[in-house]
Amino acid sequence: MLRLLLRDFEKIVCAILFLSMTLLGFTNVVIRYGTDLSFAASEELLVNGFLLLTVFGAAIAARRGEHLAVTMVHDLLPRVLWRPVLLLSILLSVALLAMSAWFSWEAMMNIKRAGMRSYGLGLPAWYYQAALPFGFALIIVRYLQHASEVLHAGPDARIDHV
Repeated sequence: MLRLLLRDFEKIVCAILFLSMTLLGFTNVVIRYGTDLSFAASEELLVNGFLLLTVFGAAIAARRGEHLAVTMVHDLLPRVLWRPVLLLSILLSVALLAMSAWFSWEAMMNIKRAGMRSYGLGLPAWYYQAALPFGFALIIVRYLQHASEVLHAGPDARIDHV
């Protein structure tokens, strides 16, 4: 069970988020058209849910090697340059993700220090931002897992993920 959780953590989070967002949106529509009232905080929850869904979905894509990549230059290079170019791309990708994690941490701390509150529920606004640094760190881990598999498999191997 723990192995499943560690291997598929972001898939589980995305499934729960998507289900929750679907139910929330459906409930809001039923309430709005059935009673002429509205659940005002639903917009706040759905927007922040989409943000989290995007970050955790990116972790899934990174693990599968389905992240955005331009491989034309890589594919045209001689095989002797395959490994150095791949290592450079890994280094740059991890650096970008680490900077994103740091920036989102700093943004969260600024929101916390400013005492900002959400507009719908009045919660501390940093609550919504708290998962982003963790999400970017998870993307780094999943990206490095995939990169390790690619490096060990070689330039012509095909890696399939479930």
